Amino acid sequence: MKWQGRIVIDSEVLVGKPIIRGTRLAVEFIVGLLAQGWSEAEILQNYPGLTREDILACLSYAIDTLHTEHIYPIEAKS
Repeated sequence: MKWQGRIVIDSEVLVGKPIIRGTRLAVEFIVGLLAQGWSEAEILQNYPGLTREDILACLSYAIDTLHTEHIYPIEAKS
């Protein structure tokens, strides 16, 4: 699933957090619902403007973001 076209970043909406196009629902919010145990059906029922493809786009965006994340370990000073 490609997220491009469904997920947008607009500095005027939610301080520039990635959101589902045409909504004020952040990717972070949808992924958080899934992490809390919400099912796809529960999300769609509570947010009827969303589609299954929107939810999949959020997950796809999240995985793409994690794939490009770089972690630089910092040694602790004694």
